[in-house]
Amino acid sequence: MVMKVSTGQYFDNASSQLGTLQNSLSQTQTQLSTSLQIVKPSDAPDKASLVTRLNTEIAKQNTYVATIKTLQNSLTAQETALRSADDVMARIKELTVQANNDTMGPSDRKTISQEMTQLRDQILSIANTQDSNGNYIFAGSRVGQPAFGPDAKGMINYQGDQTRLTVAVGDSRVISMNTPGSDAFTRLVRDDGKGGKVGVGFFQAMGDLITSIQTSDKVGMQQGLKEIDTMTLGLSDANAKVGTALNIADMQSSILGEVNLRLQSTLSDIQDLDYTKAITKMNKDELALQAAQSGFAKISKLSLFNYIN
Repeated sequence: MVMKVSTGQYFDNASSQLGTLQNSLSQTQTQLSTSLQIVKPSDAPDKASLVTRLNTEIAKQNTYVATIKTLQNSLTAQETALRSADDVMARIKELTVQANNDTMGPSDRKTISQEMTQLRDQILSIANTQDSNGNYIFAGSRVGQPAFGPDAKGMINYQGDQTRLTVAVGDSRVISMNTPGSDAFTRLVRDDGKGGKVGVGFFQAMGDLITSIQTSDKVGMQQGLKEIDTMTLGLSDANAKVGTALNIADMQSSILGEVNLRLQSTLSDIQDLDYTKAITKMNKDELALQAAQSGFAKISKLSLFNYIN
């Protein structure tokens, strides 16, 4: 059986071969320019799908990381404020002990009360600390107004709420990011003199103590000295909770870092290009293309083609 090869058929086959080689070379060159094995999804649909899922997961982890940074900034601001308030309370207690000393006269106690008034105002300023966005950090969810301010009677009371805001820092991990001012600058319980109990605000108690020192009221000073310990304990408890939340945030940040590293490593294994293999393949493709082009050019010039049907 005699098979006839037409000139058109030969040119079609040669053109197809040259096109295949050219496409292979072009793909390798594109891979080298992008440093990626998978330039477009059609190159490897299964791997492309996995790359998409990994990128989505990495983006989610990065969102958690950004949230933790914001959380850490907020908790650090609270911790700094509470420590400062605790330091001021230590000085207030020191002054109250001095004022209770029988060697102190009215003028001495007046001087002490003046300093304590300044210290009370300093604590009030701390209680109304704002973050970089102007939000009052101890106001609960009412961050747009001072946490503590005067009521209708002019008494300084808590104006925020009890809301504890939480943020997700992992797929199944949330952390509280705020401390309501009423938890830190606690109200006190006093006997009402009739066998009952009455609540007194933090700053009202401070004001009563200052007044008792101004008037040399020994009973009031003794009561104030006890209440200082209760107020300081409230600040210390709040600070301990903030410190615990910070530790949890730090640990979660480390966990996210390890998870992100594993995800990035897996992604790199799938999509990063092996330059040695790619360059070797490109060289082979170039040689094959050159050989095919040279062979086609020579054969296409043979006079026999003029007679083959």
